[in-house]
Amino acid sequence: MPKIEHCRLVELPKAYLLMNHGPVVLISSAHGGRRNVMAAAWTMPLDFSPAKVAVVVDRNSYTRELMEASGEFVLSLPPKAMAGKVLAVGSHSGREGDKFVAFGINTVPAEKVSAPLIAGCVAWLECRIVPEARNQESYDLFIGEVVAAWADERVFRDGRWHFAEEELRTIHYLSGGSFLVSGSAFEVSPT
Repeated sequence: MPKIEHCRLVELPKAYLLMNHGPVVLISSAHGGRRNVMAAAWTMPLDFSPAKVAVVVDRNSYTRELMEASGEFVLSLPPKAMAGKVLAVGSHSGREGDKFVAFGINTVPAEKVSAPLIAGCVAWLECRIVPEARNQESYDLFIGEVVAAWADERVFRDGRWHFAEEELRTIHYLSGGSFLVSGSAFEVSPT
């Protein structure tokens, strides 16, 4: 288990729930002593068991170069408290320098992949790329099999999100530096 306060194991068949509300993610990648992190909004759960996610990563990005070289990546879900860092890593290329150092982003080693988990986030999905050359080349679309999933128990427990604290709510990017936070949850009974 990663050494992250409040971190709790999420069973892989439930890992899709960590992505099921459309948050912005930080994608981290690493290979051959190099690492990078980027922000992405084009992600989604894809399958239950084995758990899979889909993510779009531009062919010219440094993150993609490292993902393709390693066959792995991590999706970390940042909360509102990290919005400034999300905007910063989404606005600069890792080819310009180490974004982790430049923007004060702390990491924790992942358990099953070489890419790091981003400290301060509220959920983490360690993924191995499912090779789909046509999708990757034609659509910049990567499928990742989730091999480990973790969540901050203050906001995700018993298979559900519990967004009580404003600063721990996941964020949704609009454009031009504008974000929304996940709203209040409510229950509806089937009719």
